Amino acid sequence: MDLPANPSQPKPETQLKPETNAPSNRQKLILVLLLAVTTIAVYSPIIGAPFLNYDDALHVTENAHVRAGLTWSTVKWAFQTNATSDWHPVTWLSHALDFSLFGPSPVGPHAINVLLHATNAILIFLLLQSATGFLWRSLGVAALFALHPLNVESVAWISERKDVLSMFFFLLALAAYGCYVSRPGIARYLAVTVMFALALMSKAQVITFPLALLLLDYWPLRRFGSDDLTQAPRTSVSKSFVALVVEKFPWFALSAVSAFITMHAESEAMQAKYPLWVRLANAALAYGKYLQKTVWPVHLAPLYPHPGLAIGRAASVTSGAAIVAISILLLIFRRYRPYFVGWYWFLGTLVPMIGLVQISIHSMADRYAYIPLLGIFTIICWSAAELFQKWRVPEGVSIAACLAVLIALGVFLSLQIDLWRDNVRLWTHTLAVTERNYTAEDMLASALLAEGKIQEAIPHLRQALVYEPNDAMATLNLATFDQMQGNYAAALAGYEKVPHYTRNQGFIQQALINSGYAFMSLAQYDHAKQAFATVLQAMPANAAAFRGLGLAEQRSGNLPVAIKCYAKTAALEPDGTNLLLLAQAYEAAGQPEAAEIARQNAAKASSNLNDDAATVQRLLTQ
Repeated sequence: MDLPANPSQPKPETQLKPETNAPSNRQKLILVLLLAVTTIAVYSPIIGAPFLNYDDALHVTENAHVRAGLTWSTVKWAFQTNATSDWHPVTWLSHALDFSLFGPSPVGPHAINVLLHATNAILIFLLLQSATGFLWRSLGVAALFALHPLNVESVAWISERKDVLSMFFFLLALAAYGCYVSRPGIARYLAVTVMFALALMSKAQVITFPLALLLLDYWPLRRFGSDDLTQAPRTSVSKSFVALVVEKFPWFALSAVSAFITMHAESEAMQAKYPLWVRLANAALAYGKYLQKTVWPVHLAPLYPHPGLAIGRAASVTSGAAIVAISILLLIFRRYRPYFVGWYWFLGTLVPMIGLVQISIHSMADRYAYIPLLGIFTIICWSAAELFQKWRVPEGVSIAACLAVLIALGVFLSLQIDLWRDNVRLWTHTLAVTERNYTAEDMLASALLAEGKIQEAIPHLRQALVYEPNDAMATLNLATFDQMQGNYAAALAGYEKVPHYTRNQGFIQQALINSGYAFMSLAQYDHAKQAFATVLQAMPANAAAFRGLGLAEQRSGNLPVAIKCYAKTAALEPDGTNLLLLAQAYEAAGQPEAAEIARQNAAKASSNLNDDAATVQRLLTQ
């Protein structure tokens, strides 16, 4: 296709040609250091934040395999498990490595997330500059990525290590692809494949990688043989579209395998309660909201409730029509502004997470935009640069405008980071900016309970049940409160409901353990033993269940079995409380020597033996 001969039609912008003065390595190094220092500095407050009480316990702090550190057993588990309805072995191994290096503190994992995010920003800058020849525009894209508040969630949430880690390998795969395009070879092709596989094993969202490469083949790599004279210099001989697709068949195959594994792992988490039209409507709205939050990043939250059948139909149709119209318009003008390909990058890389297949309870998530927004940032920076040139804006004014935008983003970023430094503050904010958010009510109550503020937590649990009567977490916590108040009948009724409301084994087993203690308080020892035994059938290494079973056996006069249960508990969790329980059982059974050894071990394991002794006394008498 030739350029339009009609002079009234728009002509290509010559400014799209790469900058004539190639930047020196020293100049790029200075900009890389500036980008790294700025990113680390603005994110540094998050390093002192706690673990998030939403799912960091499931992924990290209470995950026995992760807590074991980077061992061969952990490696085998990471590749075999689909715990948390995900298959991401590389991410699991990174969490285990954190425990090997830093122990149970959140400081190390937070620091690693910040460093990965800074590294990703640097890679974006270097890759764009190398592919397009534009230094400052590439730096602008990297700076927007580094400082945009939408990305805080991916960095501040330790369990979302998969975002920053998959992006890291995704960018390395792009770098390897650039090398392959410039000089094709088997070794370079394998390098792309390995990096892509590592990205997939960090988070399956990157399955769109082969399609993203096709977009990059159009611009900035120009492998389609386009007649567009405004694009950057070709980096390789051009190929047909079919040849480019065939070239990527192995990567499409990897994506298909990853999609199959992910669908299998998430089969139990998939929500089938919304019809297709609701999912399509939500997807259309979500695209619009991502763009809105990109331009005006306020009212951000870790969880946005799905509107379900109450979704706004008119707003969905309007948003969908706008997306289609923009897509057609940018397609028409692609020859004059080839960087508009960023729009299709945004649309395409979001597809796996846009909700067409409903995985969870939320309508969208800030973290899902971590990769897709690169396309929008590219359009913003290239368009701004062209407008500055077209309007002949003085260089000082254009620099000041860019700095003003980045400073404003930095302010919003700091405010967002501050929210993540405290669980109570984060979930209080979430309730303020979302509607009917029963999960946020649960999480705020959980954070308040962790601070011992029981009376403040209870209203949030009750409100969660107003929004979602089948809320397992609120039901479990309210039943626990009833048990603390001595209302054992109400507590047992609540625990009985939990398995009907959720498949989460953590909730189910905790409800059984709590019910076992409630039965003991009612002197119904057979029922208590049955509850603890049921937990041990599903989780043979559950120390809490062994301890409860030991207490039930001891109270019913069966000391030999109680001693075996306490010994198992102490072997699984050799802390002061469990070892003192074992010691008193030996003492009661007339085995003073064994009791003394257990007491000595308790003294070694305990940080406060008096507190542990008080806990044992309470367990034996309550």
